[in-house]
Amino acid sequence: MRYFNIKGKRIALIDADLIDGGTRHPNLALMKISTYYKKLGNDVELVTSYFGLDEYDVISISCVFSFTEVPNFIYRYGKQKNGPKKGYQIGGTGFFPVDGGPDLPYEIEHEMPDYSLYDDYVEGKISNGGNRAKYSDYLDYSIGFATRGCFRKCEFCVNRKYDRVFTHSPLIEFVVEDRPKIYLWDDNIMASSEFSKIINKLNNTGKRFQFRQGLDIRLMTESKAKKLADVKYSGDYIFAFDHIEDKELIIKKLKIWKKYCRKTTKLYVLTGYDSQDEVDIENTFERIKVLMEYGCLPYIMRYEDYLNSEYKSLYIQLARWCNQPAIFKKMSFRQFCIANQKYVKTEGYICSSYKAMLGFEEKFPQIANKYFDLRFEELNNYRRRNYE
Repeated sequence: MRYFNIKGKRIALIDADLIDGGTRHPNLALMKISTYYKKLGNDVELVTSYFGLDEYDVISISCVFSFTEVPNFIYRYGKQKNGPKKGYQIGGTGFFPVDGGPDLPYEIEHEMPDYSLYDDYVEGKISNGGNRAKYSDYLDYSIGFATRGCFRKCEFCVNRKYDRVFTHSPLIEFVVEDRPKIYLWDDNIMASSEFSKIINKLNNTGKRFQFRQGLDIRLMTESKAKKLADVKYSGDYIFAFDHIEDKELIIKKLKIWKKYCRKTTKLYVLTGYDSQDEVDIENTFERIKVLMEYGCLPYIMRYEDYLNSEYKSLYIQLARWCNQPAIFKKMSFRQFCIANQKYVKTEGYICSSYKAMLGFEEKFPQIANKYFDLRFEELNNYRRRNYE
């Protein structure tokens, strides 16, 4: 990816995820690129459609999600035979899902993000009746990476470029005074040798902060638990429980964590990755059971291969059940499916939830008997007693 030492030009920045249905998060790379080009004296604009791009001298497009659709004609920029050749840049994990693609140049990577880049877009949405809370990430948070890298190299993860965790940016590079909160995209802060120092610096800002990636609870220690639980944290703590093989280790670490933390704790539960059959369904329910017992909430993450499963509908219903905490805390999976069926007004019609539950239970009654009636409020051992 080439960046241009130019001035007096028109620069179009394209957030492909934003155009293709929207996203909760601003694009950090584009905000840094915006600062870089504005400092050089260019006219920088976030464009929200793919039309009229011929008016710009440089087009820079970023895409985070691999499922985001980008029109084929966008790739012709930089290859024009007639007229001046466009400056053209493309980047992001959506275009480079294996390793995230080339890094930003050092001088851009360490620019202060241009937090004004999305102002017109957000103001337009809110003025047309949009809920401000929906755009809180654009308006209220300073955003950055205190560390980069992870040693795990999980095959399903795009953060496989590095094999270690290293300190990346000091807070002064991305934290601004007029934003009350901070969120960080660190790949695996728990593995950083600077963990304690970074948490102290974040806490000393006086702002609430949170890590948006699932934290690696397998690296939890007494000192880390105490440190992380005793800060100005924003929102829920989120960890990950990707594989059933980690069950005993996860239990051990949850016991440590629960000694110090009384706030809501969620864990990402990866499904449809190791397999897409009844074994994976059973392993998913077993992980959900563990989390119920430790007063934690599961958040189902469906790997794209679930779409090829004969139990595709069941995966969807599991996500609908678990990913709505108010429902998950009150209903078993069976109760959730029955409740969905009660909304049906057409006589004889069976809704997708009820059908998925009945179909799986008919084939695997032993799995259904073991898990379908489990309830969070009954298994939660941390509901009405001290965290000992």
